[in-house]
Amino acid sequence: MTKINEQETNRMNLRQLRISRRAIATEQGDDAGKRVAKLALVIGNGHYPDANAPLAQPINDARALTAALRGNGFDVDVVEDASRDDMSRAIARLKSRIKPDSVVMLFFGGYGVQVGRESYMIPVDAAIWKESDVRRQGVSIEAVLNVMKEQGARAKLVVVDASRRNPYERRFRAFSHGLAPISAPDNALILTSATPGKVADDSEGTHSVLMSELLANLNAEGGGVETVFNKTRVAISRASDGEQVPTVSSSLAEDVPLSATETSETTGG
Repeated sequence: MTKINEQETNRMNLRQLRISRRAIATEQGDDAGKRVAKLALVIGNGHYPDANAPLAQPINDARALTAALRGNGFDVDVVEDASRDDMSRAIARLKSRIKPDSVVMLFFGGYGVQVGRESYMIPVDAAIWKESDVRRQGVSIEAVLNVMKEQGARAKLVVVDASRRNPYERRFRAFSHGLAPISAPDNALILTSATPGKVADDSEGTHSVLMSELLANLNAEGGGVETVFNKTRVAISRASDGEQVPTVSSSLAEDVPLSATETSETTGG
């Protein structure tokens, strides 16, 4: 009897061990599934044929931001001196990779133009002589935000460093500076280099003023992305004595952590 009881006990222990192992494997799988997918499309346009000289900073900025984002766990698609087709293909790639609950970022550095209260990113091959050319050949920032929303991105992050004096607006009947206000859909965070309707001249440095401060704050320990964007805005405004005031527009439910190890449980719904 004792031997039979001992065998039965061993079988029960083995069964319990198998159950425990399955539970651990399931828990580990759940944890892996909860990891946030972090995607970024980074575009730096510098060589515009209509400009008097190339813009050096957007490409430097795109490369530096790409390195910083990858260090924080982002899967980054970076495009330099993008044509209209290049930008369309890059947006299509981004769309195909967005999964529900992803954190998705768009960065654009180059020339931006507002038409009809909407802001457009300008490709390097754009031939712009009138406002209708901007709508046809530019890429709407709001349209990219809508792609993120339609694909179910949980957090939609946008950084636009394009409030430069551009070579096109003097050709328009209705002269307008800078960018239009960019509407933030649900759970979005948008940082632009200047107040709507204002321009920000390039500095002498390797990076733009916006990117220099953004990188410094991204590389600092702690804090989510909204904290980073707001610190960047305040630092630039103070350093320029109010001459350049970036804009932060937020509809985030809560701040989005930037650590490569954070899970989706820490982001807002």
